[in-house]
Amino acid sequence: MVTDPIADFLTRIRNASAAGLKVVEIPASNTKRAMTQILFDQGYILNYKFEDDNKQGVIKIALKYNQSTKVPAITKLQRASRPGLRKYSSATEMPRVMNGLGIAIVSTSKGVITDKQARKDNVGGEVLCYVY
Repeated sequence: MVTDPIADFLTRIRNASAAGLKVVEIPASNTKRAMTQILFDQGYILNYKFEDDNKQGVIKIALKYNQSTKVPAITKLQRASRPGLRKYSSATEMPRVMNGLGIAIVSTSKGVITDKQARKDNVGGEVLCYVY
């Protein structure tokens, strides 16, 4: 049993990219689907597909690598808020990841969005993870 499904999501992507895999399968949830959509929109993953089995479903993520050097597009995935210590941030104090080069994924009342979108919409929320 997984006690922190978002940390499991990030760890599966981190391990698959370190091993040089092309595709990683992750058990689905609504939060993970939203996070996958953000990673795709920001250009960190190549493609994704939601498959529905008779249980909770599976997310298949095609990882992105540099063509010539085979370096993964995602250099670091870091969990910010965790079950033992939640991290919340207002719109004005939203963290900037690598001075704006990376993204923070934030769970807000308007859904799961990036830190830049949260600042633009002037909403705060729980900072789930940092990606760069």
